[in-house]
Amino acid sequence: MIFILASLGCALATGIWTFLVFRILQGAIISGAALSRAVIRDMVPPREAASLMGYVGMAMAVAPMLGPLLGGVLDELFGWRASFFAFLAMGIAVLGLCWVDLGETNQAPAETFMKQFRSYPELFRSRRFWGYALCMMFSTGAFYAFLAGAPLLAAASFGMSPASLGFCLGTITAGFALGSYLSGRYAQRYSLAVMMIAGRVVACAGLLAGLALFLAGFVHPVSLFGATIFVGIGNGLTMPSSNAGALSVRPHLAGSAAGLSGALTVGAGAVLTSITGAILTEENGAYALLGMMLLSTVLALLAALQVFRLDLNGERESLEAGA
Repeated sequence: MIFILASLGCALATGIWTFLVFRILQGAIISGAALSRAVIRDMVPPREAASLMGYVGMAMAVAPMLGPLLGGVLDELFGWRASFFAFLAMGIAVLGLCWVDLGETNQAPAETFMKQFRSYPELFRSRRFWGYALCMMFSTGAFYAFLAGAPLLAAASFGMSPASLGFCLGTITAGFALGSYLSGRYAQRYSLAVMMIAGRVVACAGLLAGLALFLAGFVHPVSLFGATIFVGIGNGLTMPSSNAGALSVRPHLAGSAAGLSGALTVGAGAVLTSITGAILTEENGAYALLGMMLLSTVLALLAALQVFRLDLNGERESLEAGA
């Protein structure tokens, strides 16, 4: 409901400050979409949740590619306010769908927000939660670093036009859609940690190949955007399982875990974006960008390996207890 009112406020705004207030309100409400992961986790076991999140990830990948196109068409035909009237219509449709079809999935809701916040220390004490959360943070961090550095590199090193750049920026998102599809297909067959590690290995391999091409003197957009396609595929493989895992550490705190892991991910993305922007220059562009993305991806791989180690130790403890 608040999103609908915020969209209407943006559409009817007559000044920049009024527009920005409603736009910020829109963003704050959209951040609540993280709870959709908690809804999925409440309904099904962890591996099935990872599979479903993979298919949801495909839709999330397609939306950013279609959004600018739809917005541009609406702007040309009806003016910039048309996009926010479209948001208004979509918000009403989603509200109606949720009202009719979405029931309460949390079987043990917190009585107040303060009680929910007081549950955070229980998550902070869990090494497994930190493994999943750190994997999410640094996997997404590589994507944020790409968005921060790719435009400068494309203009300085390749002389790409804005249209060509826009198309190439979509490659990482297309890779994410493919990786999410693969997660949907295979997440129920393999453990969450295995899917996370597989995604990190794919991403690392792509970035190492890109760096190798630049070092060999092959300075071409394929060296950059070909490598980052694999980052997208790797994130598509990793994120559904790391999301499902973070929400499964304490199932009764799935909502708290969704909000906390989401906040940590966005915060880490902001930090990595700032660092990338600070160190990137026209001279070191390719190496700084791919190196920063590789560092973030390796850190995510280490977090995934930590989860795998904890899973193995848990299995050994169960076997020893049974013996």
